[in-house]
Amino acid sequence: MTRLAIDTGYLARTLKDLLEIPSPTGYTDTVVRHVSRELKALGLDVELTRRGAIRAIRPGKRPEGARAIVTHVDTLGAQVKAVKPNGRLELVSIGHWSARFAEGARVTVYSRKGGYRGTILPLKASGHTFNDEVDSLPVGWQYVELRVDALARSQGELERLGIEIGDIVAIDPQPEFLDNGYIVSRHLDNKAGVALALATLKAMQDQNAITPVDIHFLFTIAEEVGVGASSVVSHDVASMIAVDNGTSAPGQNSSEFGVTVGMADQTGPF
Repeated sequence: MTRLAIDTGYLARTLKDLLEIPSPTGYTDTVVRHVSRELKALGLDVELTRRGAIRAIRPGKRPEGARAIVTHVDTLGAQVKAVKPNGRLELVSIGHWSARFAEGARVTVYSRKGGYRGTILPLKASGHTFNDEVDSLPVGWQYVELRVDALARSQGELERLGIEIGDIVAIDPQPEFLDNGYIVSRHLDNKAGVALALATLKAMQDQNAITPVDIHFLFTIAEEVGVGASSVVSHDVASMIAVDNGTSAPGQNSSEFGVTVGMADQTGPF
């Protein structure tokens, strides 16, 4: 099959739309509906699993030996662990990520009365007050707290806002689409992968691509906590390609400017 031309304008617009939808693991209904609508607009029938993952099949010459392309719509996030007497919130991470990268983040906490904006701050955030102790504070989720942008000076005032233990906290992506084509944002893991899958499907549809076997487009909802596509893959699937971020670190032999194929990738959350 000849190489397909990708509509990069559609790709960028799709990524922007996805980044605007908060979707930490456990809070994915809105993004699932969005992706489902897009798949239907591209001409595929959509099936949702009991858990809420998406399966959409593009027919090929035969269903047997199908290939699956899997991405995940959920992102890292946080959750309220404790409602503190000082009117702040103790947090626990959703997914595995360091509190080092949460410090200073703008967020939305979703309570039963609606969403509230706020900022994740170190316990000792003020240099005017704590001086050098600001720099010696350890890194960890027990050393940060969420300051809600509302009148909340006590546990009781937080509870009157409807905020409770277990409430989901979504981290702002703060996307930048630069003129040179560079894209910087939180949650490119894996909103970028979802956008790529949709742009690939659009190219196949626009150019009437014929594949030897059916292509199963799968979108999972809990990769960040280790739940992958095992419950979504049907018996017809013979091979699966997982599209996700390729980490850049010493010894990884990976690239931020191209596709990295995982070697000996026998296990993982996909």
